[in-house]
Amino acid sequence: MQLLKKCLAECIGTFVLVLFGCGTAVAVGCNGAVANEAYFMTALAFGLVIVAMAYSIGNISGCHINPAVSIGVFVSGKMKGGEFCAYIASQFIGAIIGGAVLKGIFPDSGLGTNGIYDNNIWASLLIEIILTFVFVLAILGVTSKVQNGSVAGIVIGLTLTLVHIFGIHFTGTSVNPARSFGPAIFAGGDAFTNVWVFIVAPLVGGVLAALVYKFLDAGSATKEEAPAASAPVKTAAARSSKPSGSKKKKR
Repeated sequence: MQLLKKCLAECIGTFVLVLFGCGTAVAVGCNGAVANEAYFMTALAFGLVIVAMAYSIGNISGCHINPAVSIGVFVSGKMKGGEFCAYIASQFIGAIIGGAVLKGIFPDSGLGTNGIYDNNIWASLLIEIILTFVFVLAILGVTSKVQNGSVAGIVIGLTLTLVHIFGIHFTGTSVNPARSFGPAIFAGGDAFTNVWVFIVAPLVGGVLAALVYKFLDAGSATKEEAPAASAPVKTAAARSSKPSGSKKKKR
């Protein structure tokens, strides 16, 4: 039952990411060739979705809502194989539902799909690997300590905004296989033909980030690990239900 709840949370979170992130790109007319208000609004929209979801479903599933994040957590040894597969399936289902809703709202648009930079697949792969590497590395770092839990969602959201500000110009910024696949299957054409680039590259970037972080973190001082990828942690001390041992004198 607990895994089912986590999967539902991941499905909902990924649906919201696709609907509001890609939907904003379409609604404001984002064009990666022009760094205007629409460009930055789109980058901010993706980051804000992460913040919103981190503080709403983070304590349930960790708010991965991204196969690249899940594979990074899995390679880090913080996730079992069965749970990893369930998360991936849930994320893709959520993204597909999001893509279907976008198709209904914006039937004649590109649905915020990604594109190959300058017709160069290798350059696009490299850019997406680097962007995802930075994103997942930030997630693994900020969630490595419990005391970071209260700000983890904000840091991760800002990091996603950052990689979008840089990456929209090149590929539209994927860093998330599910986010790319959901809209692409409804957009069709080149978006679907080339979607494999935006599935493979983020997964490679996520694995590399996990391996590098494990190497950098090996042998460091003992630390507490956060319970989930981007789950906010309650900082207030839990109150004991037992009465205090000390007694006050009656006046």
